[in-house]
Amino acid sequence: MKAVKVLFGLMILLCAAQASAQRIKDVASIQGVRSNQLIGYGLVVGLPGTGEQSPFTEQSFRTMLTNFGISLDPNTKPKIKNVAAVAVHAELPAFTKPGQTIDVTVSSVGEASSLQGGTLLQTFLKGVDGKVYAVAQGSLVVSGFGAQGNDGSKIVINTPTVGRIPNGALVEQAVPSGFAAGDSLTLNLHYPDFTTAKRLADTINQRLGADPDKGYSIATPLDAASVKVTAPRDAGQRVGFLAVLENFEFEAAEAPARVVINSRTGTIVIGQDVRLLPAAITHGGLTVTISENQQVSQPNAFADGNTAVTTQSIVDVDLADSRMFKFEPGVTLDQLVRAVNEVGAAPGDLMAILEALRQAGALRGELVVI
Repeated sequence: MKAVKVLFGLMILLCAAQASAQRIKDVASIQGVRSNQLIGYGLVVGLPGTGEQSPFTEQSFRTMLTNFGISLDPNTKPKIKNVAAVAVHAELPAFTKPGQTIDVTVSSVGEASSLQGGTLLQTFLKGVDGKVYAVAQGSLVVSGFGAQGNDGSKIVINTPTVGRIPNGALVEQAVPSGFAAGDSLTLNLHYPDFTTAKRLADTINQRLGADPDKGYSIATPLDAASVKVTAPRDAGQRVGFLAVLENFEFEAAEAPARVVINSRTGTIVIGQDVRLLPAAITHGGLTVTISENQQVSQPNAFADGNTAVTTQSIVDVDLADSRMFKFEPGVTLDQLVRAVNEVGAAPGDLMAILEALRQAGALRGELVVI
């Protein structure tokens, strides 16, 4: 019961915060200005015997030696327990220039038990177009570790087969951006909403002195997710224009009426606009308990008979106190939570009541179960 009250209180605070003015930079992003994913395959060396002896690791090791001008006899099987094959991935932020560095994450792709103490050799990081945009290399920082005894017992804390290299990749080329192209740019809302798009466009037009009714418009809503804004062609002027534009404040639309339920943890989050249609609810339970008792039947000393074991079943039926409560039109979920708490229901019972209200068509709002 207490958990339901706490969750509902947090919901009220979140909804109150949502009603305040928000900056454009907090609710929208510029179309085409985004990060890009990079990935590569490499080798980690210098491991203290925690590497692997797999076919693809051996093949990669031979290729590395060949690149260094070292030829290895095909019949020779190298012992490379201090080497591990890894996948390297990173995020290349927008406007990152050659010579700058980015963080990389290194993950074992074989059966290496730990990457602790290893060093990543030069690894090319490619984009979705197959081009190399960065080169990664350096010593790994691994937060996890593991230990194993001779009897096979072991302990593992966190994940020792994944590590990071802060500033471990050097950017070799920038990703082309269409930021300065054309006479306009497009703002994409993080959460599409027709009302929010209209209010955002109106705010920009009012603050910049435009009047759509007179045929002069700077911002035009395209759909529920996008607003087209006329911008200067010069890149420097466009930066200054956006520095002013992104700090404009406006009233975003209220979130749709929604109830979100996490069925695994019992967490319930209720939106402020959720309402109930006329409904009558009863809550109660019938508990049936069946217990089996074993009893031994022992005959008298001089009587003819055999010792026997008998089973005695006890059936107990407990009918919990059931109460019915009725709601008039427009009742909020605050009143429902209060009523459910009064009859002693748990958050799990509230989940069942909300689902029953939805099935009965008495819940005005969307019910989302995750």
